[in-house]
Amino acid sequence: MFKILERNELAAHIYQMVVEAPRVAAGCLPGQFLIVRVDEEGERIPLTICDYDREKGTVEIVVQSIGAETNQIAKMQAGDSFADVVGPLGNPSDLTKEDPEELKNKKIVFIAGGVGTAPVYPQAKWLKEHGVTADVIIGAKNKDLVILEERFKTVCNLYVTTDDGSYGRSGMVTKCLEDLVAEGHQYDLCIAIGPMIMMKFVCKLTKELNIPTIVSMNTIMVDGTGMCGACRLTVGDQVKFACVDGPEFDGHLVDFDQAMNRMKLYKNEETRLKLAEEEGETHKGHCGVCD
Repeated sequence: MFKILERNELAAHIYQMVVEAPRVAAGCLPGQFLIVRVDEEGERIPLTICDYDREKGTVEIVVQSIGAETNQIAKMQAGDSFADVVGPLGNPSDLTKEDPEELKNKKIVFIAGGVGTAPVYPQAKWLKEHGVTADVIIGAKNKDLVILEERFKTVCNLYVTTDDGSYGRSGMVTKCLEDLVAEGHQYDLCIAIGPMIMMKFVCKLTKELNIPTIVSMNTIMVDGTGMCGACRLTVGDQVKFACVDGPEFDGHLVDFDQAMNRMKLYKNEETRLKLAEEEGETHKGHCGVCD
């Protein structure tokens, strides 16, 4: 069993947990993920690794309650245990494979949206530990949904944007990137992690700006080993699997429309399950999900 040592609510429906998982902590690197099960009957839920401590044997995850299974995880408290924690899975960030001395000559910008902010943190932290200070743009709908701000301030040059202008810069993350470039910032690499639609428009912009861009694909995953094929996506003219070939890919080659259409199939089923759990037989439909 994998005990939850710490649980905190970062924002509405977004929770941070520190989990005892020595083997995962010993082997993980920035960019990787793990799969958890709440109990023996539970579904396998992929979650990105927000941080890890090899000495303490812990990993830190961030989960957003958006479906039946993630809602169940969100209800867990410190002292509870997961039935399974499998990982690290996926390939580490390409940054960890490069010579840190060469990275010092590159100007890197991360663009993070929503809970996609969590997997950006260990990458920015790794760069800082190797003498590289990156720029990080965090986007959220409003001030209350900005997460991990204070921790980011210690490892990067941070820019916060909110859609409604309630905090930081006003507007989408793409506007912030455009503004930074207009202000004279020049970037050799962009790494975007967040909602599919955000990554799609970031890549559209960076292609126009001629900035190479890596995206971390948060597709549907079941087994995490490539056997089920649920995380299939098209990159250029090739079929790839996010769990074994990724999760990082060249953002300018990813077919985002196909990936988003595949996500909708799962999202609708998850939402039905959550509605049934929360409302039971009182839910009468007409929600746009069940119709």
